[in-house]
Amino acid sequence: MQEETVIHYGEHPTVMDAKELTLNMGPQHPSTHGVLRVKLKIDGERVTDLECVIGYLHRGVEKLCENETYIMVPPHLDRTDYIAAVSNGLGYVEAVEKLLSLEIPRRADYARVMLTEFNRIASHLLWLATHALDLGAMTVFLYAFREREEILKLFEMHCGARLTTHMFRIGGLHADLPAGLLKKAREFCGSFEKKIDDYEGLLTENRIWIQRTKGVGVISGAAAIDIGLTGPPLRGSGVGWDIRRALPYSVYPEFKFEIPTGSSGDTYDRYKVRMQEMRQSNRIILQAIDGLPEGPTMAKVAKVIKPPVGEVYHSIEAPKGELGYYVVSDGTTKPYRVRIRPPSFVNLQALRQLAIGHLLADVVALIGTLDIVLGEIDR
Repeated sequence: MQEETVIHYGEHPTVMDAKELTLNMGPQHPSTHGVLRVKLKIDGERVTDLECVIGYLHRGVEKLCENETYIMVPPHLDRTDYIAAVSNGLGYVEAVEKLLSLEIPRRADYARVMLTEFNRIASHLLWLATHALDLGAMTVFLYAFREREEILKLFEMHCGARLTTHMFRIGGLHADLPAGLLKKAREFCGSFEKKIDDYEGLLTENRIWIQRTKGVGVISGAAAIDIGLTGPPLRGSGVGWDIRRALPYSVYPEFKFEIPTGSSGDTYDRYKVRMQEMRQSNRIILQAIDGLPEGPTMAKVAKVIKPPVGEVYHSIEAPKGELGYYVVSDGTTKPYRVRIRPPSFVNLQALRQLAIGHLLADVVALIGTLDIVLGEIDR
């Protein structure tokens, strides 16, 4: 009886006579969180190289904005990061308000902070739900969506929409906060800390969760800065950079909150940072409710908005990181240029650095830990 011959290259047995395989993950894949194609080179189960292929959702949003009047632009931006439409709108209207040297009423500023922090919690809850589901934790998915639903009800109460909200206008809010919203918001915040405890009770000390996240996708603070990471991925590496503190906007300097950071720069630390950020957002919302001033919610703005000739770059701390808008005015009713600096687009480039050397199954965890949305990547 002849012995079976196995071909070896070095220490690695081959598959179909090939030491290294190229594998496509996506573009239609449940764990890419959108239409993302990842071209993987794998040696057995180990990732040796990776390339992201994007552009499947490209709609030319920036050029669309340049063909609309200033007040018609925000609905396009609601559909970039469609999980954080409130933050998208805030960044743009504040950029135009800078061009106009416009000061908005304090009541509008406080309401904006409250609503954008609710949006941060809603975005992090969707991240937690999908990230946990990707790694096999079904119960957390159900819990997180339960709380997110309550926030979407508050959005619907305020502006009639749940996802693409279009809440803010150049100069303030489209209308004052409706009766009953503050009461419901306070009730949500009163119980939400306990809900976060429930999420952490299921995950933080769970040995399977720890095995799938600790030591996976480690990146140092210096490397994270070099590659341009912002938001929770940067703070997970120990860098306490948050635009709400570093480059203050709106009325954030009037609020007390902490900037959570990690120490190891791995997937587990980025998870802990986002969990703490939800607690801090809850804290900010309660301060905004308690300190909400009386008065108007809309500044005196011309019906036809024509900023003076000039340019501005304005960035905010969106749920996923630095969201910036570069707007150029030529003195007409339409912006001459609109360019968006989306956090998902910049953060995604770290995936290759995070994934090389890890297992194929870890790529799913690493896409989740970056919390990307393809709508703002492709624009």
